[in-house]
Amino acid sequence: MNGFTERPELRIGKIVEVSGDLVRVELGHELNELTRIVDGRSYPVGQLGSIVKIHYGRRILFAYVRMLRMRSEIAAESGDGRISPGDDSRILEADLFAQGCWRGNDGGLFFTRGVENYPLPLQSVYLSTAEELDHLFIAAEKAELHNNTSPLIEIGAYVGGNGAVCRANIDKMLGQHCAILGSTGSGKSGAVAALVHSMLEHKREDGSFIRPRIIIIDPHGEYGAAFAGSSTVLRAYEAGATESAASALRLPYWLMSGDELRGFIIGKAEAEATSQNNIVYKALKHARMVAAGLVEALPVEPQGDFVPPLRSGWTQTDIVAFDRDKPIRFSLDEFVSHIDFVQGRKPGKLDKLSQSDRKSHDSILDKLSVLRTDPRIQFLMREDAGDTLEQTIEQLTGAADDSQTLKIIDISGAPNEVAGTLTAVICRLLFNYKIWQNRAERERDPVLLVCEEAHRYVPNRGEAQYREAQEAVRRIAKEGRKYGLGLLLVSQRPSDVESTVLSQCNSWLILRLTNSADQDHVKRFLPDSLAGLTKVLSSLGRREAIFVGEAAALPARIRIRELDKSKLPDSHDISFVGGWAALPFDASEIKIVTDRWVEVVPSL
Repeated sequence: MNGFTERPELRIGKIVEVSGDLVRVELGHELNELTRIVDGRSYPVGQLGSIVKIHYGRRILFAYVRMLRMRSEIAAESGDGRISPGDDSRILEADLFAQGCWRGNDGGLFFTRGVENYPLPLQSVYLSTAEELDHLFIAAEKAELHNNTSPLIEIGAYVGGNGAVCRANIDKMLGQHCAILGSTGSGKSGAVAALVHSMLEHKREDGSFIRPRIIIIDPHGEYGAAFAGSSTVLRAYEAGATESAASALRLPYWLMSGDELRGFIIGKAEAEATSQNNIVYKALKHARMVAAGLVEALPVEPQGDFVPPLRSGWTQTDIVAFDRDKPIRFSLDEFVSHIDFVQGRKPGKLDKLSQSDRKSHDSILDKLSVLRTDPRIQFLMREDAGDTLEQTIEQLTGAADDSQTLKIIDISGAPNEVAGTLTAVICRLLFNYKIWQNRAERERDPVLLVCEEAHRYVPNRGEAQYREAQEAVRRIAKEGRKYGLGLLLVSQRPSDVESTVLSQCNSWLILRLTNSADQDHVKRFLPDSLAGLTKVLSSLGRREAIFVGEAAALPARIRIRELDKSKLPDSHDISFVGGWAALPFDASEIKIVTDRWVEVVPSL
């Protein structure tokens, strides 16, 4: 059967009102049931998010169903009075989103987004068959390819489209940022894995693979299993690991900015202690100036109010203009000495009556002593003279061969309180690295940052422990696209993610959202014409998603591509029934775990 013909068995009603992109359709009284059997296939009538068509000469207009209601409800809302039960009817509301021109089986469907000529009252409205939807989805992707030079990559299949493949414009998705949102158990991690695998498997026209530079911040250590052999896993901490381990993350303390170091040392409870902030800033500037050769190092025990002399060739103007945030390696001992002897032992600070003035300095010194001996954060407290800035950047963006350009930063073993600092340092380093590249270098080396559990690092509220991470991610969201730095936000609680950052995303993969606050939050960023699609967010099946935005050929309900178990993140829930089928651990088995727990990690 030819597609897009005005077949009587597909007619469901007539238009009674046109208001902008919204059309209201009175369903025919002959529809005793809200289903139609066409060509031996059952089609539901009025399903939210389903696509109906309107024939307009040679053109076909397409609309998403947003609501099915009674005429009496509309009359009550508008104050037009009551409608008797005998005169009541069913009203279908739909949003126009595209138009096409059918050119037969050979020419196919010519598709364009938007609507030029609006339908008129009393025009008939028809169901779309699965074959017609197949033509529609294919035509939409052809139009996307025709209008853009960027290739499309397969991410799934359109729901209701006879298995038509759904593809995404990868340049638009990553260059203009993207968000993958969904409640726990909706298949969110699988969607991330499917998208990344699609990029890793994409071939250019000459048959060669691309080399995606992707960095995944993995808070639960689940993505390493999904990309074995095609990724490098950099672990922040692993019990029993040594410095020589190939997967050890190297992010030495001297890479931190003043704000990051201050937040790391002082912590969230005292983040607003201005006096302590200034202590850290002064000591950091001094230590970095010593490393840069501007001033002399401190003697072993300088007296209070000691001013380090300038080295030859430098002036006081150079001191004032010096940027304390430059990633210059400095000595922690020099940093400590400045706090202890220069700032903490000024005249009067050691008097009994003024002993409280020394309290802030001792608090910082005590915290530093703890941090320097904590094996879980030695990737941050590294004092290896061999560490360089270029080595740090290379571990994030480089690769020894073509097969491991994907980097997974596994922070599952690191303390929760350093997660914000770690994310802040990585985001800021990448952003500054991109700023200092020239245009040709950026075009050759675009980078995608995948931020899992984004609500932890850019919360929609003020939290001191994540302030630096919030600012770093926010800056990438606002400016990263200009420098070839893309952002993929992943979250199960979009209402907890900062609105400023989410609003910068121009493409969305939205899986099932069961929380009403999350649903409302997402709807605020999407056009009102997609109301029919967003209403199904709570009823989406596993791996089903609403794909909308610049990267989508057309807004649609899709099913994310299915991956082999070996390519999925290790995020499966523990089976209680399966576990309880075995005997409880005996003392020897428990000891294996507790020995691992209390193992003394070799000094790093």
